[in-house]
Amino acid sequence: MSGTPRSARLAPRSIAASIPAALFGPVLLASLLAGTGRASAAPTLPGELSHPLADPEDCAECHSFANSPETKEDPLVAPIAWQGTLMANAARDPVFWAGVAIASQDEEEPGETEDCVRCHAPQAFLGGRASAIALEELEPLDRAGIECDFCHRMIDDGETPAGNARYVLDDALGIDGKVPKRGPWSYAPGEEPLHSWALGEFLASSRACGTCHDVTTPRERVDAQGQGMGVPFNEQRTYSEWLGSAYGPGGDDPQSCQDCHMPAVADVAGCGKYASEGLLHATGGRRHDLGGGNRFMIEVLRSLYGDRGTAEVDDVFYDIAAENIDRTLATAATLEVEAPASVDLGAGVDGLTVTVTNESGHKLPTGYSEGRVMWIEVTATYEGTLVYSSGRWLDGEGPEDDPQVRRYEAIAVNYGDQQPFHLLRNNTWQVDSRIPPKGLGLDPETDPVGDRYSPDGDGIWPHFDVASYTFPPAEVVDLTPEAEEPDLLELRVRLLYLVNTPEYLEFLADDNGTNSAGALAFDAFAALGGVQPSVLAEQVFELPLSGLLAPADTTTGGETGDETGTASSTGTASAGASSTGASSTASGASMTGATATTAAGDDSGEPEGCACRSAGPDGDGRGLALTWITWLGLGLLVRRRRERS
Repeated sequence: MSGTPRSARLAPRSIAASIPAALFGPVLLASLLAGTGRASAAPTLPGELSHPLADPEDCAECHSFANSPETKEDPLVAPIAWQGTLMANAARDPVFWAGVAIASQDEEEPGETEDCVRCHAPQAFLGGRASAIALEELEPLDRAGIECDFCHRMIDDGETPAGNARYVLDDALGIDGKVPKRGPWSYAPGEEPLHSWALGEFLASSRACGTCHDVTTPRERVDAQGQGMGVPFNEQRTYSEWLGSAYGPGGDDPQSCQDCHMPAVADVAGCGKYASEGLLHATGGRRHDLGGGNRFMIEVLRSLYGDRGTAEVDDVFYDIAAENIDRTLATAATLEVEAPASVDLGAGVDGLTVTVTNESGHKLPTGYSEGRVMWIEVTATYEGTLVYSSGRWLDGEGPEDDPQVRRYEAIAVNYGDQQPFHLLRNNTWQVDSRIPPKGLGLDPETDPVGDRYSPDGDGIWPHFDVASYTFPPAEVVDLTPEAEEPDLLELRVRLLYLVNTPEYLEFLADDNGTNSAGALAFDAFAALGGVQPSVLAEQVFELPLSGLLAPADTTTGGETGDETGTASSTGTASAGASSTGASSTASGASMTGATATTAAGDDSGEPEGCACRSAGPDGDGRGLALTWITWLGLGLLVRRRRERS
């Protein structure tokens, strides 16, 4: 295999029959393919394209194929894997439409929700349907979301800034009468693919992702005192977070968004015909994983649009998307736990420290902040009895609210009434405790808000957070007084991530007076038993336990199966200090000071220490088996919402 990209020796079907062979000379070919971008230095507007975006089903005819022998052990390489991703389903996402309906009620000027449609459903925007506030208002092709031709026709005009979906699309025809597909590969004359092409570096750049992954709303941002800051509200800054980090072009460890979300692969074919002939490109290939963090949404989408829903997307593609998200989440953070060597319940627990390090290229979590939270869950149990907890996940409610719970979130509100969840009314940040990426420098657009973090002497924010926990003495009855083995306290520490909290889903249903989009989103989650968090990292310790009460020594509580003891306790979490002591890292989590076992799920086959799970005990990944207690909690949640509406 040569060091340069290798392409198939195949004359283009649509070109060879009608264009003289002389036209494929290098000079003329280069002139035809050069400068195919739009001359206008402005974003593409509705009705402006002379040549509409192609139907992604047309692309699938050639770009669906099995991996080559060289990549047979890898995830699916063919671009068709895109179908199950959140990008492909951006225009179908029920939570998106529920949010748009609320935003349409809150807009101060007509058309302020157009940017939402512009990003999630570019076909609709370009076709003049930017005013849509419900999925039913779209045309069939609009539902394909961020699709093939859209990305492969994007260009950089050198003037249009990143953000708010201000994309510029190539609209000039190639030599086959179609707009060229832009990508990383070049072809010598006589070796062209079956459609016109153009070599373009923009698609492989983080700037291409920044087209949509920085969002600004029309409201003026105000500070904590309500004073105007002279800039519009920075609703999300994922691209800017990357740009100002160590991974940006000026950082110590430059990496692109695609390096994580579209992993590079070698020896990959460009299309099905080339794959069948064994004609591969040595470099430049990338998987179309596009995996982020919205794992539970895959199950919601499957239920609505998969084989058992409208059958718009084959379930196999949702399977692929779920696996890719699991892989992405497993690399997002590392968890270090310093636990005491043993626990005396008569004295309580002191010296439990948890360090979370952000390993991503942006804040953790990042993106749209409404209903999105990451947190540390700590539970300590003795023979199935809960003794201590902080941040415990409660089905139908969310993270347990206690004095020590450590949450990572950004809460935007309207300064006047301090109400959250209203995208187009928000104008200030109550808090932004999300963990900065490595090397992030000072910038009001991306700075944390609150006192959680402090920059170092060089003006760099820490990319980790340290939380310390203290639990008071607890009265717990010895349940195995005759056993010879020592008693053990099971300490479990998990880093959990939730994209849509139960509270946010309730809000979308209760506050939407425009249409049924919020109720549809709520019901879609409820049909799956309610949202469940993803596990980014997990550690389990078995600590020698003393201070248990003899059965005759107590007259209160302690019966087997009761959740007795102190669930959350005095003391406050600390931040800003670095962890100390020796540590050993394994699969994204490390621990010191005690014997620990790594929990990776119920025979899930997931990497130890970083389990990202949404499947129930049957392991099929298509919903979560629920106990009767969970169903009862869900029923109460549904009843509560119905009563409020």
